[in-house]
Amino acid sequence: MDRMFRVLAFWTGIFSVMFYLGHMNITALIFLGQTGFFLLVSYLKLTERMYIYVFAAYLTVFFAGFTYWTTFMMTPGAVH
Repeated sequence: MDRMFRVLAFWTGIFSVMFYLGHMNITALIFLGQTGFFLLVSYLKLTERMYIYVFAAYLTVFFAGFTYWTTFMMTPGAVH
């Protein structure tokens, strides 16, 4: 299970580089933070159940933040 968190770290790292190259610096930093989180957790040698709990907590925080952002921060028809 720790290897799957390293896979997640790899892909979030790729996304971070792509966002940076696309001049989306804030998004790149968010994904870089996620990369660090996944890499750190992957080396903790937790039990499989604990890895599932950590991932479930991550998904809960992500979906709550994403829902907040899309509901209250993104205004329909706004041009930036």
